[in-house]
Amino acid sequence: MGSPDSGDLIAAAPTPRIPVRDRAGKYLGTFPVRRIYCVGRNFADHAREMGATAPASKAERGNPVFFMKPADAIVVASDVPYPPGTNDLHHEVELVVALGTDAPAGELPVDAAASLVFAYGVGLDLTRRDLQSAAKAKGLPWDTGKGFDHSAPCSMFFHSIFFYCLDGMSICLDINGERRQQSGLDQLIWDVPEILHELSKLYALRAGDLVFMGTPAGVAALQPGDRFHARLGDIAELHGRIVATTV
Repeated sequence: MGSPDSGDLIAAAPTPRIPVRDRAGKYLGTFPVRRIYCVGRNFADHAREMGATAPASKAERGNPVFFMKPADAIVVASDVPYPPGTNDLHHEVELVVALGTDAPAGELPVDAAASLVFAYGVGLDLTRRDLQSAAKAKGLPWDTGKGFDHSAPCSMFFHSIFFYCLDGMSICLDINGERRQQSGLDQLIWDVPEILHELSKLYALRAGDLVFMGTPAGVAALQPGDRFHARLGDIAELHGRIVATTV
């Protein structure tokens, strides 16, 4: 039963929380997750490998592609279960942006967007590619390909005060010791302030929101037993393995 003090008739699910540390590794506390926004096709090389046209200039970008994952898709443990319903689970390494301040009402100016950022990390946007591809081929939503249990493994966060800027930083992913993905963050089609500006046209951004910023080229299949090692520069790291689920 729920808490008699709250009036809830069922027990409320716990809020997902991600550890936060400083540059020296000192534990600062946890970050409670409210929502997970994700950006699609935000690296030109990945857009091309997925069969989409990449913009040649900022003027040709059009609108960014957004989708969402449930907050409890976050995984902070090292073991990530291989999901049901797929034979083609793919990895997508991404910069993760954590918001620590509510956005003001209305459209967020690009030059004010950085003030919302509380922390950065690195994560994986795990994708049931077969389900996503089948839905896309029929012009249907592809929520089942993206928004499933354990689909958002994430590193611990590092407070933004320890980042002078993201210039010159890169993200990369190794699978079983082999480099699969790597790119500088200067290759983002839409940078962090621009994405927050665009999201604010559609949603009320709040403290606790995460933004997975999109993946570079090199996405590929994962199998049970595979070990992954993702990095954001020399700051954040995410280690783990894909484990078979028992029926």
